[in-house]
Amino acid sequence: MSTQTPTVRRTTVPQIRNRKGGEPIVSLTSYHAHTAAIVDKYADFILVGDSLGMVMHGMESTIGVTLDLMIMHGKAVVRGTQKALIVVDMPFGTYEESPNMAFRNAAKIMKETGCGAVKLEGGARMAETIHFLVERGIPVMAHTGLTPQSSHVMGGFKTQGRDEESWAAHSADARTVADAGAFAVVLEGMVEPLAARITKEVEIPTIGIGASVDCDGQILVLEDMLGLNPWTPKFVKVYGQLGPMIEDSVKRYAEDVKSRAFPTEEEVYR
Repeated sequence: MSTQTPTVRRTTVPQIRNRKGGEPIVSLTSYHAHTAAIVDKYADFILVGDSLGMVMHGMESTIGVTLDLMIMHGKAVVRGTQKALIVVDMPFGTYEESPNMAFRNAAKIMKETGCGAVKLEGGARMAETIHFLVERGIPVMAHTGLTPQSSHVMGGFKTQGRDEESWAAHSADARTVADAGAFAVVLEGMVEPLAARITKEVEIPTIGIGASVDCDGQILVLEDMLGLNPWTPKFVKVYGQLGPMIEDSVKRYAEDVKSRAFPTEEEVYR
């Protein structure tokens, strides 16, 4: 009798693509191996988002995130997981200039991290690049609506679609990236009826973040939903309060050290 354990197979891009209209797709961000190992048990795909610049490195926006930083965190997440599809964000300035530039950087991300797909921001303006990448074997997840890398142009992190006259342009963005070959599209910071409408119009799964329950899946920043950030966006449901728990633990540790209550006999070698 064989004693080998069954091989765990990662979720694939076609499997995510085929979930359109089916069981909702579960996703979270992760930036390091130990949280990724936990999320891996429950998520269909894990996004190594450029939000790590703000969450992990204290940046004011995602603009300062580099390709090397994304690759470093991407490697850690891939090492910590077995099951979920790993998608890595392409940071600002690594894909906008030309399809050729985008291919070089996307190929570098995939080769060095072992991830299964990349994500880039932008609607119709990125269609040519998405098509170029997909034709050359790089799976692409698109991202429309509120695109954080364009926050300076947008005038901040503003909810999209409040003016119904803009709906046609947002719908066209989603349809265009789908036609270009994206296997899924993130809809961020978008009024609920618009996100629901786009979900019905496009043939690829929509992944909502601050969008609609009618999207084909949902994603949140892990640290947001765990209560680790002092400010929580309206669209986040907080499932845990780890921030206060961590602070209380650190406070008690500091008190024990100062009072010489730690280490005790149980924590030293004799």
